[in-house]
This record gives sequence, structure tokens and C-alpha cells, in this order.
Amino acid sequence: MRKKWTFLSLVIGLLAVLAGCEPLMVLDPKGPQAETTANVIWISIATMAIVVVAVFGLMAYVVYKYRASKQSEDYEPPHIEGNPIVETVIVAIPIIIIIFLSIVTVKSTYEVEATPKGYEDQEPLIVYASSSDWKWHFSYPEENIETVNYLYIPTDRPLEFRLYSYGPITSFWIPQLGGQKYAMSDMITTLHLAAEVPGEYMGRNANFSGKGFAENIFQVEAMSPEEFDKWVEDVKTNAEPLTEEKFDELLEPGHLGQLTFSGTHLEFLPPPEGHHHGSNDHESEHDSEHAHDDGEMDHADHK
Repeated sequence: MRKKWTFLSLVIGLLAVLAGCEPLMVLDPKGPQAETTANVIWISIATMAIVVVAVFGLMAYVVYKYRASKQSEDYEPPHIEGNPIVETVIVAIPIIIIIFLSIVTVKSTYEVEATPKGYEDQEPLIVYASSSDWKWHFSYPEENIETVNYLYIPTDRPLEFRLYSYGPITSFWIPQLGGQKYAMSDMITTLHLAAEVPGEYMGRNANFSGKGFAENIFQVEAMSPEEFDKWVEDVKTNAEPLTEEKFDELLEPGHLGQLTFSGTHLEFLPPPEGHHHGSNDHESEHDSEHAHDDGEMDHADHK
């Protein structure tokens, strides 16, 4: 009786905990890249579940069929040679599973590295996302505005993030829009995303970067293109300009709230020269180099 009540208590407690859990963000995609990632996760889970069920089923069968039984004292079990069919099956099935998962992984990797499907013919919104201890700086070169620790993006438009760091290596990650990618101090890495559902999403640094790592987060709000354009105009009209002195203060280690500026730090402090685009085309590389050259010219004029 005591064992029965203990078991029931464990089951009830487990159900209570699970009932209070929020859905995993990576399994609640709001964009095509995140949906591809979520599909790969579900395929992997289903494949592993099939293997686990099959293994435990075979284990139960073997335990039952070959359980101990009373035999005569002179009983001698028969000598059984290896079964070629069984040996072929137990070798072939793992190979098939590995090949299947490898194909799914490689295919999905190329998909998430490229411009999201359905957006190939649209001009992407370019955002330079740079990190420092322990904050995120988002520069919109075409809109000529910059934000700190929050990101506004339009829906139904490709997004091209150009990532780099002013400190240790960090990892840019918006779970509901796509996978993470590293930001480094000596090169730019490119991440392609798109948001198809308006709403607020969480972004963070997914790579340990010191004592302030836990709060190295940012808020993302996806909105209609019309609302985004209105926000851009409001920032240009009302926000204070970002100066070199102010940006130097922002780079000091520490945490900050959400800040908004007209102008970007790219005007006086251009991004790194190195680029890594994955499977992206050469047009983005040309655009990035063009932005870098413009930044150098502005920097020289500023001096």
C-alpha cells in the first residue's frame, strides 16, 4: 500500500510540474528558418522514440521468452550459431538511421544558412548586431538609427544580421526565429532570418561571456512594415544623435536598459573587415564591404 501511494504521489507531482511548463520556444517557430529547425528536432525525436520503443519491446520479449525455467540436471542448452539475417538487421538499421539523419541535417543546414524560402526576390533589411559586455547594439545603416538591447523588425521581409563583437565571442540567438550564430571581434558573420508572425520575442547571448552573461538579453518586436516605417520616422525625429563619446561610454562593461539613437556608430567606428557568409551570395559581401568603405570615409571626415 505504501509503495502504491508513493507511486501515485510521484505521478501527480510530475503532472503538476508539466502542467506549469511553458512550451519550448524552439518548438514554437514564428519564421521559416525556425520552422526548419523545429522540424529537424521533431524528426530527431521521432526517430529516437522509434529506436527506444523497439529496443525496450525486444528486451521485454527476450526477458520473457528466455526466462529461467526448471530443467533436468543433465540439461545442456543447444549450441546456436550466429544468424546472418539477425546480424544483417542489427548492423543495417543503425547505418540507415545515421544516413537518414545525416541527409536531414545537411539539407536543413543549407536551408537555414541561405535566404529564407519565399523571400529570395526581396531586398533584405540589413542590421549590424554587435555585442559588448554585456549588451547588444543594433545598427540600421539604411535607416540611420541605432538601438541598444532591443530590436524592431518588420514581418514578411528577409532580415540579414551582420554579427560581430567588441569583447569576447558571443552568440546571437532568437529561438523563435532561427538558430544561433557566433559574433566575433575580428570578422563579421551573417545570419539570415525572417519573422512571419507579429509579436514580442526573446533574444539573448547563448555563449558564456563573463559574469554578466545571464542578463545579456534583448527584446525583439516584429510588426507590420507600415508600423516599422512609422517607428523609424519617430526615431529619426525624436531620438538623440549617437556620438563617438557616447558610444565609448556604452562599450564600458555593465548592463543597460533599452536605448535609442539617431545615427549609428558605423559612421565613426566601422565593423571588422573579415566576412563569413556561409552559403550566402556575393551581393551581401559586396554590400558589407561597401558599408565598411563608407564607414572608413566617414571616420576620416570625422577626424
